Amino acid sequence: MHLEEFAEGGSFLHRLDPRVKFLAIVPYVLVTAVMQGQKGPLAALSVSVVLTALARLDAGKLLSRLVAVNVFVLLLWLFIPFSYPGETVFQIGPLAATGEGILYAVSITLKTNAIVLATIAVLGTSEVFSLAHALIHLKIPDKLVHLFFFFYRYITVQYGRLRNAMLIRCFRPGTNMHTYRTYAYLVGMLIVRSYERSQRIYQAMLCRGFSGRFPVVSHFRLGRGDVVFGLSMAAVTVVLVIV
Repeated sequence: MHLEEFAEGGSFLHRLDPRVKFLAIVPYVLVTAVMQGQKGPLAALSVSVVLTALARLDAGKLLSRLVAVNVFVLLLWLFIPFSYPGETVFQIGPLAATGEGILYAVSITLKTNAIVLATIAVLGTSEVFSLAHALIHLKIPDKLVHLFFFFYRYITVQYGRLRNAMLIRCFRPGTNMHTYRTYAYLVGMLIVRSYERSQRIYQAMLCRGFSGRFPVVSHFRLGRGDVVFGLSMAAVTVVLVIV
């Protein structure tokens, strides 16, 4: 589980101040999420595609993330068109799909992909430690930031070890009860091992004089590119609200 696979690069978005990234992406995501119809979400998806192009992300890795997200969106397509009230377009046995339901599913699909692409392009191009540092500067409570950082740091370690253990034992996922049971055991062991490791880590940190704050050597500096990006995203967000 490598959540920083997009953080390595030299694009314009990789060099931006993470504080500006948060301030730019949060309003954009919120506005996109509450949009109605298809015109606004389509415009947001176009903006997200532009951000992805600016980030110069690996197409294969990005596509794999989109496929994983759209698997869940596909489940919505199996229910929403047949449960949303409106004028019937076609029927499958006793189930009637409505035009309004189909358009609603299209809107959700556009918004989901727009939000995922924008989040990966903007926040995914920064290291997790930099994002945690930025959250501290934005006055997010220290405990929440530390929880976020440690969750990422050690859940990836434990998951990697358990996944390697499964691969060594020649585990191959499939659509069967053995696979479902194995993944259930994986989640259970992940919780148990993470809790046990957290106790050891906490004791080790206390031995090293941890007082609730991490000392930071390098600090952020706001540049011209950061200001331009922040103002541009603010303008785009306002335009999406108007649309």
